[in-house]
Amino acid sequence: MKNNNIVIIGGNSGIGEKVKALLEGEGANVFTYSRSQDGENKLDVTQDFEEIAGVPEKIHGVLYCPGTIQLKPFHRFNLADFRKDLEINYLGAVKVLQALQRPLKKSGASSVVLVSTVAVQTGLGFHASIAGAKGALEGLGRSLASEWAAAGIRVNIVAPSLTDTPLAEALLSTPEKKEAAGKRHPLGRFGTVNDIAESILFLLSEKSSWMTGQVIKVDGGMSSVR
Repeated sequence: MKNNNIVIIGGNSGIGEKVKALLEGEGANVFTYSRSQDGENKLDVTQDFEEIAGVPEKIHGVLYCPGTIQLKPFHRFNLADFRKDLEINYLGAVKVLQALQRPLKKSGASSVVLVSTVAVQTGLGFHASIAGAKGALEGLGRSLASEWAAAGIRVNIVAPSLTDTPLAEALLSTPEKKEAAGKRHPLGRFGTVNDIAESILFLLSEKSSWMTGQVIKVDGGMSSVR
């Protein structure tokens, strides 16, 4: 990863922040953008844009990891809830990848990683909005993996289960909630940012150079083990 140019969207906290630290430890040049940053690194993916300031001419990798958690019964969701999840999780990725496709192609060999959720693969109650939005994201990733393969751009998706991030703070706010969350996973614990970040690092690196169009489930066995 030494001297590779990597762009992280949503890199100011949680999984994105950890991936940034790992990449910099490998010698990569990391460019982070998020709604909470200042200056040219401020990027609100719900707004329209056609380019991203400060991006180098060649990019070797992109991580798109903004997310939302709206969990409630289906009848309590309104259309604004669904639109918000689609705007951040799916349409934001569309806008980012359209803005970055040229520098991705210029590198000759690059990797895009999108972050989904176990709720797409495994039916989970109260996840109707986020599962739909992330399902659209997975479809986008697979389509682009096919379309961009000839240009040397790989596109893969990581699908975590519940992970201890600022976004999930309310779901893990007490010892009782943490214990219950651990018991829902065959491996007996919920995820850490390091669990997910190491998987993303692998997909961004040349170690995964023969992988594209894959959904990697980093979920403590929830989607596949009973």
